[in-house]
Amino acid sequence: MDNQVTTRRTFYGVVINGLMGLITAAIAVPAVAYLFLKPKSGGKTSFVDAADVTQLKIGKPEEVTYRRTRVDGWRVMNEKTTAWVVKTGEDKVVAFAPGCTHLACAYHYEAASNQFVCPCHASTFAIDGKVTGGPAPRPLDRFVTRVDGSKLLISSQIERSV
Repeated sequence: MDNQVTTRRTFYGVVINGLMGLITAAIAVPAVAYLFLKPKSGGKTSFVDAADVTQLKIGKPEEVTYRRTRVDGWRVMNEKTTAWVVKTGEDKVVAFAPGCTHLACAYHYEAASNQFVCPCHASTFAIDGKVTGGPAPRPLDRFVTRVDGSKLLISSQIERSV
């Protein structure tokens, strides 16, 4: 009586249970990896070559376009971005984030009034980033910068003004 005969029904039951186990594993393994494995760290501050400091004029803001690599969780993106750069001395440069501090609208520089203007909600900023008018709650956000020889290096890290 110990001799078991495999019937078609028991064979199909084993196959179906095996397939369900494989499907469960295929769903569970990525879910566990997502929940318990740490994503790529964006903790390191990396600087990107954005402009030639010798080409900038002291006190005259200039919009600089450059490429940077951004890590978002497990995704690494190479993107084109901008910053408003103001040379304040021979080797001192300030780079402002391109979004207004009110609702992150893109602003521009008006040479006639020597200020940054957000056309959406009429916020205005001095060339040092301080609010001079409008609903903006704080000065323009600044990127962490470094000058290396004649190169302006800009980090993706922002120094928020209070």
